[in-house]
Amino acid sequence: MSSPVYALNLFSVKNKAEYLAYAKRSAKEVPAHGGKVLALGKFADAVCGEIAPREVMIVVEWESREAFNHYCTDPALADLHPHRENGTEAYVWHLFNKLADLRPILKNKA
Repeated sequence: MSSPVYALNLFSVKNKAEYLAYAKRSAKEVPAHGGKVLALGKFADAVCGEIAPREVMIVVEWESREAFNHYCTDPALADLHPHRENGTEAYVWHLFNKLADLRPILKNKA
């Protein structure tokens, strides 16, 4: 069984009508493809780091990398993804593996 993955989405809205078309339909399609939106946020402040601020943050937990890939490549959704692409700019979409804690990252490497 595959482990869950988290998709971090950072972007700014470029075309509200296009992104709204994506958002309305993706609200049904994400859960149908094994995803669950965990957090939505509007940019508030840059505390540290050198990434250019984006207007919106969304974190989605996917049942597996395969579920995420299926959402991205499902032929039935081929007309959906262009709305996201045309409705946003400066899109960052990063996947993170689920961890129970930070020990695997903090473990001494030999």
